[in-house]
Amino acid sequence: MPDCSSVQKSLAWCQGKPELPGVKRRIYYISKYDVLQWPKLQHDSNGRLKSASYVGDFVLRADVKWKYIDIISDKSQLTSEAQGEYPSQTQLNKLVAVHPGVEEEASAAAAYLNNNDNVFLVEDMRGAVRVVGSDKWPTKTTVAQDLGQGATGTTSTTINAEATDECPAPFYTGKIETDDGTITQSDENTNQSSGGGSSNNKAIFNNTVTINGVSKNVSGGSTSIPGPLKSMTFTGSNMDAIFVRQGKNESEARIASNKSSASWSGNIDYGMVKVYHLNGDSESPDEVYWFTIDVESEGPVNP
Repeated sequence: MPDCSSVQKSLAWCQGKPELPGVKRRIYYISKYDVLQWPKLQHDSNGRLKSASYVGDFVLRADVKWKYIDIISDKSQLTSEAQGEYPSQTQLNKLVAVHPGVEEEASAAAAYLNNNDNVFLVEDMRGAVRVVGSDKWPTKTTVAQDLGQGATGTTSTTINAEATDECPAPFYTGKIETDDGTITQSDENTNQSSGGGSSNNKAIFNNTVTINGVSKNVSGGSTSIPGPLKSMTFTGSNMDAIFVRQGKNESEARIASNKSSASWSGNIDYGMVKVYHLNGDSESPDEVYWFTIDVESEGPVNP
């Protein structure tokens, strides 16, 4: 029998808490072709979203970086609205990004944004990064340009992006690799939640895990190694519990006293191994699937 218990939660708001509207003056974008692995939205066994935040990083093709577009914040906007029919409703996320220039470089934007399936990163005024674009549905991007009118007119190149997703523009707390360097979001930004609050004690689990002495990026949700699996080392901050499972067998990683590292040791010859951790929510801790290891047998397996 499926577990049909409710996943609904209370939605609080503190009186007097300021809600800063708008988006910041720089957005980032990239063609989905250059994304090798997407971060993951977490679901329960019925496919219902457990959070509006991605877990993990975008993994890009070699030597590919996020590109940026400087925009006019006062004229740009990110909105979301429901679409479709029950029980198949989704969200349509809409980005309007107004760039002030109309020179050759701005005009060329139409050539590489129109008819391309893109994903955009938009930072709101609280410092939270939102994603417009999904690995499930295409993003429609169009470019309009206005050279202005008369002595008091204004020029603009406007990028409009529409993307279907499971929730309003998901939150992204991973790395953003740009031509100017890698942006690692601060703890304050990383701990932003869909409820509008933050906690400096929230657990963070880095997606670079050392498996049998080799560093692996597990942000794609799976990796494979030759057997046997003997050791894993995890890093992060405020880490609580990490569980390693194969079938009905479960063991737990040992968390260091400073909660910034953890280690696991054992001997698993072959098969699928799944790793879980707690979501770090002190008020309502919940177990979250992290990644799977395919331990490949080095020789024939006895039946």
